[in-house]
Amino acid sequence: MKNSCTKLRVLRKFFVTLQAVKNRIIMESLQWLKDLFTTNDSVAHIALLYAVVIAVGVYLGKIKFWGISLGVTFVLFAGIVAGHIGFTAPLPILTFVQDFGLILFVFMIGMQVGPGFFESFGKAGIKLNGLAATGILLNILVMFACYFIFFDTSNPINLPMMVGTLYGAVTNTPGLGAANEALQAAFPNGAPQIASAYACAYPLGVLGIIGATILIRYICKVKLEKEEEELVAMDEMSANKKPYKMHLEVTNKYLEGKTLLQVHDFLNRDFVVSRLVHNGELCIPNRDTVFHMGDQMLIVCAEADQEAIMAFIGPKLDIDFEQSDQPLVSKRILITNPKVNGKTLASMHFSSVHGVNVTRITRHGMDLFASASLPMQVGDKIMVVGPEDAVERVANKMGNSIRRLNAPNIATIFVGIIIGIIFGSIPVAIPGMPVPLRLGIAGGPLIIAILIGRYGYKIHLVTYTTTSANMMLREIGLVLFLASVGIKAGANFFETVVDGDGLLYVLTGFLITIIPILIVGPIARLHYKFNYFTIMGMIAGTYTDPPALAYANSVCSKEAPAIGYSTVYPLSMFLRIFTAQIIVLFFCG
Repeated sequence: MKNSCTKLRVLRKFFVTLQAVKNRIIMESLQWLKDLFTTNDSVAHIALLYAVVIAVGVYLGKIKFWGISLGVTFVLFAGIVAGHIGFTAPLPILTFVQDFGLILFVFMIGMQVGPGFFESFGKAGIKLNGLAATGILLNILVMFACYFIFFDTSNPINLPMMVGTLYGAVTNTPGLGAANEALQAAFPNGAPQIASAYACAYPLGVLGIIGATILIRYICKVKLEKEEEELVAMDEMSANKKPYKMHLEVTNKYLEGKTLLQVHDFLNRDFVVSRLVHNGELCIPNRDTVFHMGDQMLIVCAEADQEAIMAFIGPKLDIDFEQSDQPLVSKRILITNPKVNGKTLASMHFSSVHGVNVTRITRHGMDLFASASLPMQVGDKIMVVGPEDAVERVANKMGNSIRRLNAPNIATIFVGIIIGIIFGSIPVAIPGMPVPLRLGIAGGPLIIAILIGRYGYKIHLVTYTTTSANMMLREIGLVLFLASVGIKAGANFFETVVDGDGLLYVLTGFLITIIPILIVGPIARLHYKFNYFTIMGMIAGTYTDPPALAYANSVCSKEAPAIGYSTVYPLSMFLRIFTAQIIVLFFCG
């Protein structure tokens, strides 16, 4: 009996010890996990912080409210919540990641819009960009009006907070970054956390843009069906510019001994002679080919020009000497040959030498007019129309090898960032300003990226980056910036909204959003007679707001909204960033 009791005591002691060890392991594990989330200065904690905030923000941003999602901007709200509950990191680390993310974001935007920045100012483009610039100016004027009407002007914090409200109302994150940076110079002892006001105004800003666009439809008594019919009619008119082929015989005695170039210049019509039969021999003509009486030729021209060309050269032939030849095809060709970089369309002699027409150039997802003076760049896609064998020869000359573009030109990006930071740091002293004007880490890299994207080929910089790579780098920069701004603003966010002027930021932000749209939209419709769908795209581009463009595309079967958006987007993005710093440095210092 005694031995049994002893064994029970030993066994009980063993289980107590085992339980104690188990509890100790659990406590140490929990302490390790707690330290990971609370030790602010560890690399693991900082990496975990950004991973959690960005992942949560991106997933929540996919949730749609009334069919509209806030996208990656929800990262800002996730960061605010993290900062409010004390899940944060050292301020210098947050500031560095915020600034680096901003630099990367605006530079990749500049690289994307740069190639089409100057080409967007065509005849209609000037009007659309003028309307967009007017809208941006009105946003600023409405902001100042709200500031003087609703806020205490003696409080130096109110105007910077209204700047944050402005950029939330126009849904422009790069402008918020530029304003934040300028505030660091204007308030060396601690800049206001304008991200709080931005976050208040942003959600209603997205809804306000779409709502005001719909309101224009009723103000101007627009019928969507009629607008669609107008776009269809315009497409049919442009169909006359599509390639039209015909077989002609030279019967005009004036053409005897004249070269193809001379005939082309005299007739002043755009046409291509892709095949010519002389004395029974078939050849591919070039600009120096001489015409003779009785020559038979295959001509490609615009349908509207066919009668004038036929009247000048000679009648149509019933025979078809192209039967053994290859048919006309249209093909997108990717430019990957570095030797083509920077050469203009005219210098390549596509029509006169190769017997093909280039009808369109796509660069960074934007369609550009194929003007003779437009320089081509590696990564461009050109739409080529002509005989199949001629198109293939052009494809070989252009490169047309996606493998050559697989390796990213990352050196160009960082060279551009170096130049952009130096350029943005140059001080410009202006009388009356408390600090010198600098373009800063937002404006400097943006301008340099636009210039490199447009003229980099002249200094042998291959600026091409695939659209997916550009979007990836841009999104990484954006989420790093938004997460940092949100975490920094989170500590005082709820006090600002609940106890402060949060509701005023929502109200004034809504006014900043809709008033300029309700002024510019009717002007564009009633005075300039723009198609309503083009106006929708122009408004979305002015506010650099993808959800508004997505809505416009959902109600229009044509490309008019996308064209309006892409026409004004480059200038609008530049003005949003540039005016942010001007407002802060001139009025908030």
